[in-house]
Amino acid sequence: MKTAIIGLPMVGKTSLFTILTGVQSETRIGSTAARTGVARVPDARLEEMGRLFEPPKVTHATVEYVDMPSISKENLRDPSYLASLRVVDAFAHVLRLFADETVPHEKGSVDPLRDMEDVETELILSDFVVVEKRLERLEKDRKKIKNPELDREFELLEKCKAALEANLPLRQMEIDADGEKRLRGFQFLSQKPMLYVLNLGESDAGKLHQRELEYRDGPLAGRRHTAATAVCGKVEAELSELPREEQRDYLASYGLQESGLERLISATYALLGLMSFLTAGEDECRAWTIPTHTPAVKAAGAIHSDFEKKFIRAEVVNWKALVDHRGYPGVREKGLLRLEGKEYIVKDGDVLVIRHG
Repeated sequence: MKTAIIGLPMVGKTSLFTILTGVQSETRIGSTAARTGVARVPDARLEEMGRLFEPPKVTHATVEYVDMPSISKENLRDPSYLASLRVVDAFAHVLRLFADETVPHEKGSVDPLRDMEDVETELILSDFVVVEKRLERLEKDRKKIKNPELDREFELLEKCKAALEANLPLRQMEIDADGEKRLRGFQFLSQKPMLYVLNLGESDAGKLHQRELEYRDGPLAGRRHTAATAVCGKVEAELSELPREEQRDYLASYGLQESGLERLISATYALLGLMSFLTAGEDECRAWTIPTHTPAVKAAGAIHSDFEKKFIRAEVVNWKALVDHRGYPGVREKGLLRLEGKEYIVKDGDVLVIRHG
């Protein structure tokens, strides 16, 4: 799963990306210069199991991020820039809330709600151009041949056009499974899930949760496939320079229990509809990324395709029970290790042992 970090110039998105992934070098996507990097999904459950089993490897789940050049009318006319945006699964739009006279805002003032709507409008306009062109083509094709498939696509795109004309992003539309399938190939920008990353100044570092709630209950209330998380870029930069054992004390000095970047990664994971199941043993403890509501046989395939093909049963136990009872012998003795078939829906935090042919 890939998330593009987007935003206007001078909002702090590249600094956040660098702290998040450690990547500083550029890559090219077509003619567009971008940075790509991978961030670990924080998981205290995995750390606890690592302490229990003491394996040589503890492997976290990961999320891939792309740091895109700033959103602008010019960039959104560049085919390679648009193509780069279309292939990602979600956007993390960094909104500047911090005031700093040494860092000018391109629009002359700090106004996150204005910036939010301006970028959304650009995404909507980009999609509108695609919809209009396709409708023109469909109109011609429907005059030549009678095909109910063309009629259904035309009707769906007419609804999309009406939403876009009303300045509504397509992620706000209620679309059934068939409609989703028909729209998938267009890779519409305003349909992608949106995480707003509120970048606060140091004086507001202790108010991250408060600012998130203000946006969730205020301007973002009722918006589908939309989430918000708050960070303080200055605090995160200083935090990244500290030894791990000092980081918690540093966060506590701001009244925080976890870093903004930890919440950013977790929020990305949740927005994409992802979760982790775990495997644990003396060789490795590992988190595996799957969509929510995944059956056991598909979860087995995330580990290895052969496990899915030759799946027999999964041994399942909750991670906390495994830790509390000091390993597999303890949970077997208490009857907490269950045998589940291929239709079992894996839960977040399940530890699986796959039995296969």
